[in-house]
Amino acid sequence: MTSNLTVFIVDDDPAVRDALGLLLGIRGYRTALFSCGEDFLHSWRPEWAGCLLIDIRMSGMDGLSLQRRLLELNCMLPVIIITGHGDVALARQAFKAQASDFLEKPFDHDKLLAAIDEAFSREAHARGQLQRQVEGQALLRALTPREREVMQLVVTGQHNRDIAPALGISVRTVEVHKARLMDKLGVDNVADLVRISMLGTG
Repeated sequence: MTSNLTVFIVDDDPAVRDALGLLLGIRGYRTALFSCGEDFLHSWRPEWAGCLLIDIRMSGMDGLSLQRRLLELNCMLPVIIITGHGDVALARQAFKAQASDFLEKPFDHDKLLAAIDEAFSREAHARGQLQRQVEGQALLRALTPREREVMQLVVTGQHNRDIAPALGISVRTVEVHKARLMDKLGVDNVADLVRISMLGTG
C-alpha cells in the first residue's frame, strides 16, 4: 500500500511514539521511530521518502526548530505537526514553515491516516517535479551553444525571420537549429519548449 514510503515519527514521549508506531504498523504503514529531533537529523538521508510526524513540544530541539532545520537542509519530507498543546499561534508558525498538517492530541485515527496519505501524495508530487527538473536540465545541457541561443529567442516569441539577423545566420539555418533542438528536447510545439526551457532556471 505504501511501497517504499515511511512514516518517520519523532516524539520524546515513548508511550505516544510506540502507540503511533503500532497503530500505523497495523494499518500497513512502514514506520521509523525517533526520540528527539537531534536523533532524526543525525540519521536523516536525502533519499528517504514518506512523511514526518513531529511532536511540537519536545525536550532539546522542539518540533518547530526541527521543521525549520529540515527546510534549511531542503528535506522533501512533508511534516505533520502533532501536539497536546495546540493553539492558533503554534499552528500558524507550523504552517508558515510549510507544515503539511497540524493535529492536536488526542486526534482521530482516521484523521491521522488521511493526513498521512495526503502528505504521501504531496511528497510524490514534489519528487516528481524534481525528477522532471533534473531530466529537463540534462536535456538542456545536451544543446549546442547555438541551439541554446535559438531556443532563448524562440521562447521569447520571436519568429525565425527575426532570429536570423539577430544571430547573423540565415532563416534556413535557424529552422535547422530549431528542429534539432526541439528533437533533442522531445517537444513538438513552442508551448512545451517554453516549459522545458524554464527548467534550466530551477
